[in-house]
Amino acid sequence: MKILSKPSILYHWRAKAFVYLLQSLALASGAIVLLIVGFLLRESLPILRQVGMVRFFSDRTWHPTSGEFGLYPMLWGSMLVTIGGVAIATPLGLSSAIFCQYYAPPMVAQAYRRLIELLAGIPSVIYGLWGLVVLVPLISRLHPPGTSLLTGLLVLALMILPTIALVADTSLANVPPSYLQGAAALGLGRWAIVRSVAIPAARAGLSTAVVLGTGRAIGETMAVLMVCGNVVQMPEGLFSPVRTLTANMALEMAYAMADHRSALFVSGLVLMALVGLLVAIAEGINGEVYD
Repeated sequence: MKILSKPSILYHWRAKAFVYLLQSLALASGAIVLLIVGFLLRESLPILRQVGMVRFFSDRTWHPTSGEFGLYPMLWGSMLVTIGGVAIATPLGLSSAIFCQYYAPPMVAQAYRRLIELLAGIPSVIYGLWGLVVLVPLISRLHPPGTSLLTGLLVLALMILPTIALVADTSLANVPPSYLQGAAALGLGRWAIVRSVAIPAARAGLSTAVVLGTGRAIGETMAVLMVCGNVVQMPEGLFSPVRTLTANMALEMAYAMADHRSALFVSGLVLMALVGLLVAIAEGINGEVYD
């Protein structure tokens, strides 16, 4: 029978304690998410029992004082602003990561990463203020009033660009060097190596970068509140003012009462469902990669 020495026993118990700590933290994280969902459901139930979930997505008017709680225009506003911002930021972010990893000189790449990290740390209200002072007057010259869907998606694209670029850069940096060396030994050029080897090998991380950027875009409040115009309507084009679900909650929660307040919690429940859908998509993509 093998007898462990005192240092070995101490290490064994420390390892077990660390595992128990990790398990406890994981359970606490899951419990917090469940508590948030439960709270949203509890606050949403009164209006859901009275109106029903279908009317929230079929009605196109939002007049809480008259009993009209249509989330349809604001849901579309949120989706269009998010999709537009992601569509602009994704190619820019992925291109930035590829440039830093495979084309830029080391000093230039390091300076560029520091710049992207600086952009990632800027508060969202600063982006919103910049959009209100700079972008809104510029777009207003093309098509008044300037506060519009186009302004919102441009500001969102700038906000989520650092997230996508940094996560993608880390994913490409973790591609095994042997993959790249083997491709170079076969005589492939730099772009062929990037396209055929590096990007497929880092696909899970690149997909995660896009999902994280999309999640931040969906949940953004202050920036879109300041530059989108906050008009509850179906946008007729890029220059139309819109209101997002998050902006609606921020604007009206302070004075909402009774059914009005409950309807705003339904908006929060919808946002949680959208985030859950994003997580499921990310898990599905990662599962396909590792299978």
